[in-house]
Amino acid sequence: MIPDASRTDSQPPNGKPQAGEDRERRVPLLEEQIDIDRRTVATSDVRVHKATREVQATIDVLLQREDVDVRRVTVNRPVDRPQPTRQEGDVLIVPLHEEVPVITTQLMLTEELHISMRRSEVVQPTQVTLRRETVEIERTPASNPPVAGSQDGPPPAH
Repeated sequence: MIPDASRTDSQPPNGKPQAGEDRERRVPLLEEQIDIDRRTVATSDVRVHKATREVQATIDVLLQREDVDVRRVTVNRPVDRPQPTRQEGDVLIVPLHEEVPVITTQLMLTEELHISMRRSEVVQPTQVTLRRETVEIERTPASNPPVAGSQDGPPPAH
C-alpha cells in the first residue's frame, strides 16, 4: 500500500499501523528543466569594396633570335647542268650559275652561298602592366537592431 502523500508518517487513515507494514516517509524529488532557443541577431552590417589597381613592373622575358651568316665561296668550276640547292649539316648551300663565253658555251658554277643559322637566347627587360585586386571590408552597426523577445532566425537545436 502506498501511503497518502499528505501525511508525514506512514500510519493508515485510522491512525494505527497495520501488521506487516513498514514505516515509510515520502520525499518529493524536484527537477528543473531548461528550454533553450536560438535566434539570429544582426550585430553589424558589412560593406565590401573591390578595386583593381595597375602597377608598372619590369620582368625578364626570354626571347629567341636567329641570325643568318652568309659566306660567299668562289668555285669557278664548269658544270654540265644547273646544280640544285643542297643541305650539308646545318648549312644551306645555294649554287649561283653564270654563262661565260668560251669557244663553246658552257655552264660554269661560279660560286656558292653557304648559309648557316645561329640561334641565341637573350633576356630582355620588358615593361608590362600587372593588375591586382584588393578588398576593403567596412563593418557598420546594424541598421535594424533586434527586438527583445523576437523569434527571428532558425528553429532552436535541441
